[in-house]
Amino acid sequence: MLVQQEDPPSLFGSRGPPAVQRNKPPASHSNFFRSATANMSNLTLNEQRSPTSAQPDLGDEILKDYDNLFRTMYQYPPLLDAANIATAYTECKALLHLADMYDALEIVGSRVDHHLLRFGARLFKQIAKYPPSYLKLGYLARSRTIFTEALIHVVGQWPLAAPQLRAGQIDAIVLDLIEDKVDELAELQERVEAKLWRLTLTTNRGERCTPSNDYLSWLAISLFRQWIAENTTPAPTPILKDTSNSGGGRAASSQIGSVNARNSSSTRVGANHIASQHAPPAPPPPTPSAGRVYRLLGSSSLTAYLSHDELKRFLKLSPDLYTRENLKRFERRMDEVKNLARDTVRPLMRNFLELDLSAFGTPAGLGYLTCTRVEDMDLPWDD
Repeated sequence: MLVQQEDPPSLFGSRGPPAVQRNKPPASHSNFFRSATANMSNLTLNEQRSPTSAQPDLGDEILKDYDNLFRTMYQYPPLLDAANIATAYTECKALLHLADMYDALEIVGSRVDHHLLRFGARLFKQIAKYPPSYLKLGYLARSRTIFTEALIHVVGQWPLAAPQLRAGQIDAIVLDLIEDKVDELAELQERVEAKLWRLTLTTNRGERCTPSNDYLSWLAISLFRQWIAENTTPAPTPILKDTSNSGGGRAASSQIGSVNARNSSSTRVGANHIASQHAPPAPPPPTPSAGRVYRLLGSSSLTAYLSHDELKRFLKLSPDLYTRENLKRFERRMDEVKNLARDTVRPLMRNFLELDLSAFGTPAGLGYLTCTRVEDMDLPWDD
């Protein structure tokens, strides 16, 4: 029978494994689970109290964009917000930029266009609030409806949106299109304005009204032209003599003549105080909005401008003319001028927006013109 022989003691110690030494007794399993449960509960409470835990992770957003990109490539609809249009815009913008990196705009653009158009009137109101942003989105998505809607707003407000579109933020071909449409709109305004200045009334004989044959009608024409001039051109800068400089100079010289070594410091303080009292130059007067003026002229309401009270105050400036009969006749003649002006500005009153302008309520509407026509040949992605 074979018996295992124990190893003899060696100079380097035993060949067997060293004995396990425990300095402290191990904790029981029940204590371990109790401490783990307490830590997990504290972690859960901290996560609920943390305000940043509800914010989405940036990595999750990127994964969502890639998921939508792959869905679109495999003919599946992307998962985009269908309730909040602001969130939907952000998601569509991120998806389009990702598709642009992989040269997949033709595939993704139609999906984005279809999703945003489902918002209907809410989309068009949002475009009216942020036209430059939706112009860039519509250009990336190759959406004719969104791009055209935003372009009409941008042209009507130009150059208000210029800082958001220049400096490489959009292709040069889009900027060229905007500038061409702005020039076309300016030419149309010039033609209409020239016709407005040539408006006149005629007498019963068919003659042009003059101060000699119909003074009251001539006053109506003059008041109308004066109103156009005041509302289409900036007010002149007032020219006033600056008397503060001469007065300040005399005050400073009298102080210098009476100073001595003891009050030299107080003189410097007084001079600085006098210099600080000079008022800064007044800012230039704001330029009137031509679009607002034309919309008032094209309004169907005869009281949108030059109302009854204004006509009454104007006629009272000539006491010999102010009678009840003259006031009624003056108002009738002014209404004739307004009707002629409404017919004249009709080309500028055309609205090519999908947005319903009647929702704004005021005669001026948006305050700018929306008569820019965009044809299929104008779209920057159709050659």
